[in-house]
Amino acid sequence: MTTIDFLPKAKRTKVGLIGFGKTGRAVAMVLLLDKTIDLVWVVRKSRILEHRSVPEFLGIDSDEDGSIHWIEDVDFETLQENCPVDVIIDFSSETGMDYYGEVAAEQGITIISAISSLPESRLRTLKQYGESTKVLWSPNITLGINFLIIAAKTLQKIAPFADISILEEHFKAKKEISGTAKKIAQALSYNEDEIRTVRAGGIIGVHEVLFGFPYQTVRLKHESIAREAFGNGARFALKELEARGPGFYSMEELVGELFVKANSEFVSTPNLTPIGSKSYLRDLKKWLLRKGR
Repeated sequence: MTTIDFLPKAKRTKVGLIGFGKTGRAVAMVLLLDKTIDLVWVVRKSRILEHRSVPEFLGIDSDEDGSIHWIEDVDFETLQENCPVDVIIDFSSETGMDYYGEVAAEQGITIISAISSLPESRLRTLKQYGESTKVLWSPNITLGINFLIIAAKTLQKIAPFADISILEEHFKAKKEISGTAKKIAQALSYNEDEIRTVRAGGIIGVHEVLFGFPYQTVRLKHESIAREAFGNGARFALKELEARGPGFYSMEELVGELFVKANSEFVSTPNLTPIGSKSYLRDLKKWLLRKGR
């Protein structure tokens, strides 16, 4: 990955990261390499690495603090007072929001939650936070997976008669069906019990949707080669949310809007009101705005 933009540290978007396991470390790597983002701190459940810095631990020459904190050592309100951030990116667990959620919502701090599986009660809580601040939740925040979902839904609309099969592959120790596979199944109204799984070695994650047509087969497949893919997705979400107001968002929604814009030439003109009527120009203006013209 290369850095495209550079901003002085004072002008960068200040980010706090919750969770510093294998994925959290890969996400931190991506954030540190983006010089429009300032990784201010990391909070983790383990006391190991406490008081060290992320750049030092990852061996990156950086002007960012990236201080590592033990969750039991400092409450979020105090941390925010001493080391304020604009955005929280959560790669911890379903209980991670208990640490920062209420204060973040009250202070209008953007929340990006990338927890793979959340119970309905936790989703309701995130949606409540979305009434006060920007909140995005995605069970798989990679750009590729969310494009796959949009593409699969599009193909299903084109050919509702096609047979569908969903396959997911993960590392041997993963027991449950992946939250991503369930999300794909939900998007396609597919029975979760019919999802096929493979568990072998150290596979990071493979998801495939197979469409069986008469005389042809279409396979939509996404493979996570490295965990940095989750960091790229989190960074994309951060950038896309900057110009938006409070609300509850999904990666599918953000990617879907760009999917529509990329194919705007195929959108037919609307049935506008008669030329010369008072509402004609108003309707035409609304349509052009939707088209991005």
